[in-house]
Amino acid sequence: MIQLFLREEAKRKEDVREEDSERTKGMICLLKQLESVIWSLITRSEARLWLYNTISCITSITPYQKRELFASLLRTTSKKGLASQLWQLIFQKRPHEAGTLLAERSYVLEKFFQGNQTRILQWFSNFSSTGSRHKKGAKALSRFAFVNRNICWEELEWKGKHGQSPAVVATKPHYFLELDILRTVENFLENVPDFWTSREFADSLRDGDIFSVETKFFVDFFVGLMCEEGSRDVWEVINEFLMEESFSVLCQHLLITLEERDFCTFLESLCKYLNRRTEPNDFRDSSCLLEFVLSKFSGYESIDQLLLLNAVIYRGRQLLKLLHDEESQEEQAKVNDIVSHICSISSSTSSFVPVLNECLKMKTTGGVMILGLQSWAFHYALSEKCQSAEAWESLFYK
Repeated sequence: MIQLFLREEAKRKEDVREEDSERTKGMICLLKQLESVIWSLITRSEARLWLYNTISCITSITPYQKRELFASLLRTTSKKGLASQLWQLIFQKRPHEAGTLLAERSYVLEKFFQGNQTRILQWFSNFSSTGSRHKKGAKALSRFAFVNRNICWEELEWKGKHGQSPAVVATKPHYFLELDILRTVENFLENVPDFWTSREFADSLRDGDIFSVETKFFVDFFVGLMCEEGSRDVWEVINEFLMEESFSVLCQHLLITLEERDFCTFLESLCKYLNRRTEPNDFRDSSCLLEFVLSKFSGYESIDQLLLLNAVIYRGRQLLKLLHDEESQEEQAKVNDIVSHICSISSSTSSFVPVLNECLKMKTTGGVMILGLQSWAFHYALSEKCQSAEAWESLFYK
């Protein structure tokens, strides 16, 4: 039915009788009532989440277009929620790229560890009985201490009664397990500033494991570099990430942070990259119809129609489940009554043409929404009538 509406040849001039006109007005009135009941079943945030998931299925967006879509949002969105979510996603998907950026600015970690015993122990308490297996900050500390033993070995604090010499520890690396981590790192913070800018310490940051110590600190740090300083190398990592990561992942993780007006801005930008074909030509592609409707998206005023259209077309079964919930008995009764009247009006074989002609007078989103509601009404009626294999078989015998 929707496909017929979208075909240019459906734009035919039919003689519309007065009886058909009244029937059509009644049908659209019923569909508007159905729309109201559906909105009472779902929250707006839930409807938006469903739309995000559907949009994430679009496959026609190129890597360049992906980058432009999200980079433009990052540059224009005043709130930092989107940028924060992006960096959390980068930490999860490409930690080494962010780690490399941090390694070039390793000096900021001096303040990060200052006065925070939990952070110190989490990063530097990773010594092993064999030197080759020291990890994270422990590996950096041991390597720096050996290379620069003339200036910093005395800053190492040991738990035993006496200290250990470099020569002894070199042959028995497990002695580092006896190091008093807190006192040693505090000494380095106070007396060994070169450690925090050293190659050894920077190398320990490159794999991005440091972000797990306290993610928020590093998210705020990179958001600052990105939004306030506009660091070129930071934006290069962002642009590369946006091009390489799948459109699906970006949509599912980033769109949830947007205010509705910013989301509409995203949709308007997305429309520019969609193929403005006259009709969807592949209904096997789940996002094909949505792409067509989005290409006609007219901005903020049509977002309600788009949310509802997505719900009835792509989330029809979930709507049915919500309707059959014990708490939705009142809504189910309303839907039963409305759908009964819709099916009664639709019993005539000629009842579709007047509705199609009326939809043609509307904007694309509004017209498709009316037909989507009617399709869902039929879906509901069939699901109620045909609850067994035999019932479905009898339907096709008639």
